[in-house]
Parts: sequence; structure tokens; C-alpha cells
Amino acid sequence: MAEQPPNTPQADLESAQPPTKEPDPNLITFPPSDPEHPRNWPQSTKWKTTWTVSLFVFISPISSAMIAPALEDLGRSLNMHGNVEVYLSMAIFILAYAVGPIFFGPASELYGRVRILQITNLWYLAWNLGCGFATTKAELFVFRFLAGIGGSAPLAVGGGAVSDMWSPDERGKAMGMYTMGPMLGPVIGPIAGAFIAQYSTWRWVFYSTSIAAGVVQVIGFVWLKESHPATILRWRRNRLVKETGNEDLHTGAEEESIAKTLLHAVQRPVRMFTTQPIVACIAIYMAYLFGTLYLMFATFPTIWTKVYGESQGIGGLNYLSIAIGSFIGILLQLKMVDRIYRTLKTKNNGIGCPEFRMPSMAFGSVVLTIGLFWYGWSIGHAHWIMPNIGALIVSVGVICCLQGMQMYIVDCYQTYAASAMAACAVLRSLAGFGFPLFAPYLYEELGYGWGTSVLAFVSIAVGWVAPVVFWVWGPRLRAVSRFASG
Repeated sequence: MAEQPPNTPQADLESAQPPTKEPDPNLITFPPSDPEHPRNWPQSTKWKTTWTVSLFVFISPISSAMIAPALEDLGRSLNMHGNVEVYLSMAIFILAYAVGPIFFGPASELYGRVRILQITNLWYLAWNLGCGFATTKAELFVFRFLAGIGGSAPLAVGGGAVSDMWSPDERGKAMGMYTMGPMLGPVIGPIAGAFIAQYSTWRWVFYSTSIAAGVVQVIGFVWLKESHPATILRWRRNRLVKETGNEDLHTGAEEESIAKTLLHAVQRPVRMFTTQPIVACIAIYMAYLFGTLYLMFATFPTIWTKVYGESQGIGGLNYLSIAIGSFIGILLQLKMVDRIYRTLKTKNNGIGCPEFRMPSMAFGSVVLTIGLFWYGWSIGHAHWIMPNIGALIVSVGVICCLQGMQMYIVDCYQTYAASAMAACAVLRSLAGFGFPLFAPYLYEELGYGWGTSVLAFVSIAVGWVAPVVFWVWGPRLRAVSRFASG
């Protein structure tokens, strides 16, 4: 074939191309297989860090609902008037979850996961202990809110920490372990809280959780390892500057002032919620799930002590149905989620896709709806085991939904996963705060059957539709997003 003349359009185009850019000798990155990159850590190190993060995520949700069986005693002790004030003593802790993640999620991307987890856990421990010494309802409300701010950090940071260490093919099991914290904490807490309330005083609810937070803090000092790649690179840069004296070394990340950092910390989750349909939809459904769970946590003691005539301690054991359901949901996800992802990836010519997480959400939504109808219509109309079975089914569905949604968010927004989860955490926390406050009025007006059916209809309207929408249009939404990967 004849050689193309130099004055052809193609030759002009080639001559117009900029010269190949030389690599920046001062740019610090992770070489392939770098042992300091969290994804290249030994499996034992990854699991130790994952379990430790899960412990931090576990301790705060215990406090959120552990006080539920002791609400009446607490209300009498601190002269609270009306259901709203009594339920507020539990719900205001969840309200703080809407404030903390706005700062802590992005802050962990700037300053690292470990520093945020350890400092906020100490903050939580101090104010939670203060709740045990409260002598007025005003003191309790203030201390509880401040404790909740510290307790909210692990929920905002944990998902990002897991995504730092595990590739999409491995992430299912790790996220299953991580999900155990926020799901089992609010379940185990009331079981212990019921016996504490019956045989001791409500103050020991706060003393015991503060002791547990201290134990977790010690474990964190031993096992918790920084997993945020950008933070590790900054440490490497600082170390090399000291060793070589080369101040031009950099990681490619822009250095920001504290004021600018705080501004971005607030703006990014808000911007992601308002501009990313994926984040907005997931956040709304996650809010519904958490609101429904905390509505159940708040109303459980009344159902078992007043409808079924059980003692406070025995009534608290009914929370085991939610715990068992959560374990079943986690086991299902551990067995299924990575297998489904790998199967769909193989069928897609070896290319992974965040939408491959949607089967978990779809399955969970159907199970959740069945459980809500079962639970609501069996209360007061059937043996006590029937609403327990319904609550078990509900918790299986919630776990499967949350697992699918959290992994979808992490896979979609890898670099900005913590900010995306912070946006979700704000809305779900507002729902966790509000649902218990209107629960008594919902059931007084509609009864347990129709009141819970309203929640089931919402599950059908959102939970059955969203997985299909994301499966079909998710790739297009990610393609036009400045934050999403792929």
C-alpha cells in the first residue's frame, strides 16, 4: 500500500497531537502489587481491620435502642410528660446521626479512617456516660444528642473503609460482616436493656454501653489499621520529604485549607443527594427501612407487655426474633451475594457491573413486604409466636435490602463512597428519629394491622420498582455522573 501523503487530513491530525507527556518524577503513587495498598494486604490483616471497623459500627447502634425497654422507668424518673418526650429520649440519639455523617464521611477521606473512628468513639463514650448521670430530662436530651454525634461516625466511615480493602469480587462477605453491626446492635441492645431495666436501673443501660465502648477503643488501638489509600500516600509523601528533603514531592491531591475542607465536607454529600438520582433513591428507601426498624424497636415493649401480658425481661427476649432474622439475612448474603455477582460478571464477558447487586435488593424487598403484612395482622389476633415470625421475616428482608443497596453505592461511587453513604445516613437518621415519634398515633388510629400495612405498601411502591429501574437505567445514570465510576 502506498504511503499516505503528509498533507492529508489524517497527517494534519497526527501532527496536531500534543507530545507524549513525561511521567512526573515527583508524583507519588502505588506501584502494582504495592504491599502498603490496602487491597494488597494479607487476608488476615484485611479481616482484622474489617472486624474492628464492624465493632465500632456495632457499639453505637446498641445505644440507640437499648434504652427502649426502660423508657417508662426513665420517663417517670426524669418527670417526662406524654409519649413524645418519652420516645424522644430514644429518638434524639438517631437525630444526631443526621448531623455527624455530613462531616465525618468526607473528613475520613481527607484525614483517614482511623483518626475519625478513634476520636469520635471517645467523644461518644464521654457523653454516653454522662447520660447515666443525668438528673433532668434536659440534661439527658443534650447528652444523648452529643453522644449520637460521636456514635454516627462509624456508620458514615465504615462502608468506605470496607471498600478501601476489598475488590468488588470479594466485597460481599466483608460487607456482610460490616452490616452485622448496625443491624444486630439495635437488636441485642434491647434484649440486654430489658433485663437491666427489670433487675437494676435505667442508668446502667448507659454505664454498660460506655464500658463496652472502652473495650472497643482498646481493640481499635491494637487491630485498627489505616485503610484509606490517599491518606497512606500522604504519609508516604511526608516520610519521603523528611528522608530526601525534596519538597516538590506530591500525591496529585490538592492541598486545601481547613475552611475549604469543611465547606466541601458539607457540600459534597448534599450535592450528591441533590444531583445523583442513584444516591437520592437509595437514601429514601434506606430511610424507610431504618424508620420501620426503629418504629418496631420503639413499639415492641408495648406489644409484649400490654397486648400479650409478658414481663419486661421476658418481653425483651422477643427481640431475638429480629436478631435471628438478621443472622439469616447475613448468612444468605454471605452465601449468595458474591456468587451472584461472579455469575453475572461471567455472563457479561468478565466485566463487573454495580447493577449486579440489584438481585439482593429485589429479593429483600419482596421478603420485607411479606413480613410486614404477617407481623401487623398477627399482633393480638394470633399466638405470640406469629408476630415474632413476622418480625423475623422483616429483618431478613431488611438485611438483604441494605446489603444490596450499600454495595451498590460503594461500587458506583468508589472514590466518594463515604460521602455517598453520608448522604444516605442523613436521611435514614431523620427517618429513624421521626418514625418512633408518630408510631403511637399511627397504631392508635389504624391499629397494628392497617398501620403496618401502610409500611408494606410503601415497600411495594419503592422496593419492588427501584431494582428494576436501576437494572435498566443504572449504567446510563452512572455514565452522566461526575462522581460515579464506570
